[in-house]
Amino acid sequence: MSDRRGAFLLTAFLLLGGCGFSPLYGKLTPKTDMSEELAQIYVDNIPGRYGQELRLALQKNLAGAGPEDPHKYMLKVSSGMNEEAVDIHQDNTSGRTRSTGSAHWVLITVEQNPRLLAQGDATTLDGFNTTFEQYFAQTLNDETLQARVSDTLAQTMTQQIAIWFRNHNMPEKAAPDELPRYLNTDRMPDDNGNAATDRTGVDGFPASATGRLSRSTTSTSAQ
Repeated sequence: MSDRRGAFLLTAFLLLGGCGFSPLYGKLTPKTDMSEELAQIYVDNIPGRYGQELRLALQKNLAGAGPEDPHKYMLKVSSGMNEEAVDIHQDNTSGRTRSTGSAHWVLITVEQNPRLLAQGDATTLDGFNTTFEQYFAQTLNDETLQARVSDTLAQTMTQQIAIWFRNHNMPEKAAPDELPRYLNTDRMPDDNGNAATDRTGVDGFPASATGRLSRSTTSTSAQ
C-alpha cells in the first residue's frame, strides 16, 4: 500500500513539474529566443527631448545587454505627457505637479510591403512636489519626472510586445474612462436650458479643485 502511494505521489510531482511558470523573455521554442526577437526591433525616431528619452529607454529594454542590430521589425510610437497643478493654495500656487503619460505603439515588419503585426497602449501616473523658491531644483524635478514617465512607459510597452511574441494575441485596446460629470456654475446653460457640465479628472476631482492643465508634451514617430 505504501509503495502504491509513493508511486502515485511521484507521478503527481512529475506532472506538476510541467505546470510551472516560464520566463517571459525566455525561449518560445527550442529554436526561438524571445530576447533575440525583441533585439530585432528597430525603434523609429520620436521627436523632441521627451521623445528621445522614450526611444532610448525602449532601445535599452528591447536590446538588453546585447548589441543592437535590428532588421526584422519596426516600432512606431506616439506618446504624450500632461502635467497638472494640484494642491492649490490660497495664493494660487500649487504644492504638487501631477503627470499623466500615455503612449500608443505599432509594430510592423521591415520589408518592401510592411505588414501590421500588433499595436497597443500604455499609461502611467507620476508627479513631484513643486519648489518655487528653488528654480534650478524645479527644473531638475521636471526633467527627472519626464525620465521616469518615459522609462515606465517603455517597460510596459516592452512587456506588451513580448507577450504578443509569445501568444500572438493583440493587447486589449485602451477604452476611454467613463468619468463622472459635475455642474460648472461658471458657464451659461445651453440653448435648451440645460446646465453646463464638465468631466472630472482621472482622480474623480473637478478641474476647479486641482488646477488647470499647465504643460503638455506630445511626441510621434516620424512617418
